[in-house]
Amino acid sequence: MQTETLKLATQRRSIYALGKNVNASEDEVASVIKEAVRQAPTAFNSQTTRAVIAFGDSHDKVWDIVMETLRKIVPAESFASTEEKVNSFKAAFGTVLLFTDTDAVADLKENFPLYADNFDDFAEQGIGLATQNIWTVLAENKIGASNQHYNPLIDKAVQDAFGVPANWHLRSEMPFGSIEAPAGDKDFMDDADRFKVLK
Repeated sequence: MQTETLKLATQRRSIYALGKNVNASEDEVASVIKEAVRQAPTAFNSQTTRAVIAFGDSHDKVWDIVMETLRKIVPAESFASTEEKVNSFKAAFGTVLLFTDTDAVADLKENFPLYADNFDDFAEQGIGLATQNIWTVLAENKIGASNQHYNPLIDKAVQDAFGVPANWHLRSEMPFGSIEAPAGDKDFMDDADRFKVLK
């Protein structure tokens, strides 16, 4: 069987040592990220995922917001490690902010009442598939990334800073950039605990 997709999936790792040494232009990177989101499947073709792709000062602002937010809640005596971590994300080339459009989800619940209880889960699946697509296409182009979750702590500040609609619900933040150090080894649980193949 063909395994090119699996090779790309294996190449996709959580890269934490990120830099700004990306050979592609901001427009080229934005273009592949948009297409990755477009091509991610969603239940009922609902297309509930939204994305803000931040470069330059806007990228820096994302991580300034994270830093300022955490500084208010993390004890000062233990803030140094938090500051180092956030600065590692700020050192990246850009950030994708991924959102769910809650108005779109509400419309689906109204239009398909039999499935209403499932549409929040379907939207989360859509975010996951879009995230996987983005992460993989970046990895294919030798751009590292990781997926962070400072939401909901930063939701309001992000909304105010970037004019994000109130119905866009922040789900994750993905800093991306040049790979300054590779990911470590990855361990896998035993197949017997994870899979059943029925014939």
